[in-house]
Amino acid sequence: MRSILTRPPFGNPSSASIALLVAITMTGTLAMHIFVPALPRAGADLGASPGAMQLTVTLYLVGLAAGQLVYGPISDRFGRRPVIIASLLIYLGGFLLAIPAASIGGLIVARVLQSLGGCGSLVIGRAMVRDVSSGQDAARQLALLTMAMSMTPALAPAIGGVIDGTFGWRAIFVALAGLVAVLLLLVLLTLPETNRRPVALPGVRAIFGAYARLARSVKFRRYTVAASCGGTSLYAFLAVAPFLIGEMLGRSSQEVGLWCLFVTVGMAVGSALVRTVAGRHEVRVAAQRGNLICLGAAIVLVGLVLAAPFTIWTLVLPLFAYAIGVGIMGPNAVAGLMNVDPDAAGSASSLYGFIAMGFGALYTIPVAVFHGAGALPMALTLLFAASLAAFALHRV
Repeated sequence: MRSILTRPPFGNPSSASIALLVAITMTGTLAMHIFVPALPRAGADLGASPGAMQLTVTLYLVGLAAGQLVYGPISDRFGRRPVIIASLLIYLGGFLLAIPAASIGGLIVARVLQSLGGCGSLVIGRAMVRDVSSGQDAARQLALLTMAMSMTPALAPAIGGVIDGTFGWRAIFVALAGLVAVLLLLVLLTLPETNRRPVALPGVRAIFGAYARLARSVKFRRYTVAASCGGTSLYAFLAVAPFLIGEMLGRSSQEVGLWCLFVTVGMAVGSALVRTVAGRHEVRVAAQRGNLICLGAAIVLVGLVLAAPFTIWTLVLPLFAYAIGVGIMGPNAVAGLMNVDPDAAGSASSLYGFIAMGFGALYTIPVAVFHGAGALPMALTLLFAASLAAFALHRV
């Protein structure tokens, strides 16, 4: 078993390995979003209330955030490769447990297990990139991971809806189990270990001591706040998109998904720009310039919501520009926070992931509480996020 976990030997990930990391990173949040369209049918099948079914999403998000605090320190000690293998095994187990679930309780247990496995891919992907690169080179590689994560919330519900409508909700977990099994096999066969300087496994007090040391770093705090004000701020739009586009603008559910995809493509465009121009600016300057795009787009969006007729284009064009800014700012801010302590890249990735998920949850609160106010709460939330990021990046 030990030989399986330690081969291939230390090395820099090849292009194929980077592509594998991108695929694994996408799966981290895939299970959360892909199951959303199947909630009504699964609830009817299991005799569960809508509130109970919503717990399968809420607790997944909680597990996704909390689990990230564990994987980083463990991967700093034992290496990235065995930890990502273990996380994929847990992930696979969660899907296999969900397929025959006969009660809402069983499904919730399976979903929590899925989240605790899925969050490992988010942490280890960032840590492996930092192990073998730094500065703008790290920003280029992290841009790929950001691009992958940005596409998942838009693509997953559409895919889940098709699978649920054609084969039933349990088939979603069958498909996910098959996907993770393939990724696990590829990891076992091809992914090298990148952590050349493993550290002693700390106790619980030492783990939180390491988090406290990172949190005391002004640079880490500022880059983490900026990165957390990036992609997860778009959760505010994704949470209210069915109401704004579907109900207020009278578009079909399929069109809602397509317009969400259009907006998140902006993040992919921004991330592609990072990979194209990497090396021309240090990560701080690149992050600041990306956030300027976010800030300008958010101001325009608020102005259009207040003063212009509400149309699909007055909504999605500023959001597309905002997403481009996020795609530029996010990878550079993450590269900055990961550079604070190269020997604790796993811990830094864990703490950032936990904080970012917390920010994402907070961004959905205003649009949920004031959803009757149209697009204004969402627009103001994005303006707040961009303003907070600008403050964080000032003198970083």
